[in-house]
Amino acid sequence: MTFREMRRKRQLLTEADCIEILRKNTSGVLAVSGDGGYPYAVPLSYVYDGNALYFHCAKSGHKLDAIKSSDKVSFCVVDQDFVVPQEYTTYFRSVIIFGRASILEHDGEIRNAIEKLAMKYYLNDSKANRDFAIEREYKAMCMVKIQIEHMTGKKAIELVKAHTQKGWLDKESNKQESERSEI
Repeated sequence: MTFREMRRKRQLLTEADCIEILRKNTSGVLAVSGDGGYPYAVPLSYVYDGNALYFHCAKSGHKLDAIKSSDKVSFCVVDQDFVVPQEYTTYFRSVIIFGRASILEHDGEIRNAIEKLAMKYYLNDSKANRDFAIEREYKAMCMVKIQIEHMTGKKAIELVKAHTQKGWLDKESNKQESERSEI
């Protein structure tokens, strides 16, 4: 599968920026092919481990039915959405991934994914308390992995311009500083 290239290349985030956004944020929107061909998008908590995304859900429901029907999904994380009313816009940063979702079935995989999720949301919890919470919810919980096939990030053109302008201003400032030190 060849994924579309982003049209506005100046607004493209680097892979490192995309990874940072996935690592630091706590929620995103999963999009699947839902009932009757309608898209189904649902917000959820997730963890990114450098290779894939993981999330938990109940053992039955719309998400799982959709994933069982078609494993192709997309997931969007909005990192920034600063409203600028006088410009009728927002200064945004976001990441979209495309990938394949699979329901984890092996206890070791499931436990590993749950622990990653637990550590993200409560890093300073004791191992004993984390284990207790996991055991309490384990039987009712389903873990899903999204293997990333394609990832893009985008930021508002105003942020691109501000960064470019800041870079120019920084160079000018350094140039003036250098000229002053020569005097």
